Amino acid sequence: MTNAPKIIRENLHFLCAEIDGQLIQLEAFFKEPTAATARRIMDRAGYAHNLKTRILAACVRHMAGAKNNNRKHLTLRSLEFIASDLQRLSNLARQSLHHVERIETFSTLVPGRYPAIVSRVREGVGRIEEAFASSDSALAIQIGQLQGKIETDYRKLFKTYTKDMRNPDIRPADIANSLLVASEMQRMGDSLNSISEALISANIGQAVNFERYFALQSLMSDLDGVNGDLTVESIAETRSGSSISAIKNRKTEEVAAVFKDGEKSKVKEERQGVKSWHSIYPGLAPKILSYEKRSQSAALLIEHLPGLTFEHIVLNEKDAVCATALNRLTRTLKDVWKQTRTREPAELDSMQQLAKRLGEVRRVHPEFKDRKISFSGTELPSLDRLIEQAADREAKVPAPFSVYIHGDFNVDNIIYDPGEDRIHFIDLHRSRYMDYVQDVSVFMVSNYRLQVLDRDTRLRIMAVSQDFYKSARAFARKQGDNTFEYRLALGLARSFASSTRFIFDKSHARRMWLRSRYLIEQALACPPGDEARFRLQMKELFVD
Repeated sequence: MTNAPKIIRENLHFLCAEIDGQLIQLEAFFKEPTAATARRIMDRAGYAHNLKTRILAACVRHMAGAKNNNRKHLTLRSLEFIASDLQRLSNLARQSLHHVERIETFSTLVPGRYPAIVSRVREGVGRIEEAFASSDSALAIQIGQLQGKIETDYRKLFKTYTKDMRNPDIRPADIANSLLVASEMQRMGDSLNSISEALISANIGQAVNFERYFALQSLMSDLDGVNGDLTVESIAETRSGSSISAIKNRKTEEVAAVFKDGEKSKVKEERQGVKSWHSIYPGLAPKILSYEKRSQSAALLIEHLPGLTFEHIVLNEKDAVCATALNRLTRTLKDVWKQTRTREPAELDSMQQLAKRLGEVRRVHPEFKDRKISFSGTELPSLDRLIEQAADREAKVPAPFSVYIHGDFNVDNIIYDPGEDRIHFIDLHRSRYMDYVQDVSVFMVSNYRLQVLDRDTRLRIMAVSQDFYKSARAFARKQGDNTFEYRLALGLARSFASSTRFIFDKSHARRMWLRSRYLIEQALACPPGDEARFRLQMKELFVD
């Protein structure tokens, strides 16, 4: 704990000692229940709370001078979590006694099984200071592994109590309260696991959970010759729940690989997407260096791709760099579309996609709930009704061919390497054969929704969107895709409306919402059969 302020080290020491003392009393109570023992536990609640409060207050004071992403800040955050979970152990001990008080026949509890469980919890608490002081991840893992043993104890008790439910001589209320006592013990195991994760996070310099740590350790062993010189630095957390980190060489600060983990099905889709791109169009996707799965989670170690995200280029780089990147992107896309084109027609289904996401949008923006709208005495159709009508029209206007698309073509999923003048794609779990309008509309709206409102940047965003649209339209005309603009209108409508769930700024979100309605109305106003003559008013759409 040499890297923690003295005031925090002292109070953490006192807190660990206090919790151990309470657990000793709880262990003694299960061996020989007396009111005096129970009272000693109940009377100590305030002290544990005060110690936790002191640690949290000191952490807040010291974090004021630490950057969010540096080691000191993460250490202090970990200490906050440890202190909170230690105090939670105190609360759980008292809560278990409240349940015991309601049991009339104490033997129903099978109290002889509980001292061993409490002893396991004490074992974990007793290792916390040493694990933190010595940055010993192996010791931290041992603390987390106690959860599994406590879980096994809990299941045995649960089986005993549920069997007792069939015994008419045992009061149901006694069994119910016994189950609650066992549940409090189970939660103590959860707290030890959380403490273990906080200790590991402080040691490796990144917030991490127990399963993620094992996956990271396993995958990093696949990096040749640099295991001892690696650090982990968080890059991003995706909306799907995955975490992305850079594995860096400690000495050179060069990125050796990218670590991505999350729900197993999502990571599996990402892995399959990358494999598909390698077989369909080699060179665009990064290489997968290693793959690991555990329980319901999985992780990938991915080749680090040099370059800048398109989002960074649009917001930060010079006009010349932006123009070069956009030119390379459009040329690459056209080549991908030509190389992967099949004769199979593709349905965009953008209105069905939007209908499914309206609930999420309205949870973020309740003001977008479907209400009756009147204008000059005329009642206008609701947006939900417009979407239904547009879905029927859209189903009759499929794309004349399919191409292989990215599937989540946001500006932060495109990387441009200026040195090699090359484009790379990342986050490929939604890649499939589809209408290319899906990627076109997502890219254009992901530019528009960037929450930078200064005039020059908005003008650049408008120019990028316009030039990208012109390039895609030229491709469509050359390929004989006469309904491109009609489908794009509905694709843009979907992206404008559904993207508002990621926008907190009410004015910006409303501009996007109104554009969505406008586009749907325009598409519906086009007479059936005239979709090939439909034209988008692109300048008006992307001007604020």
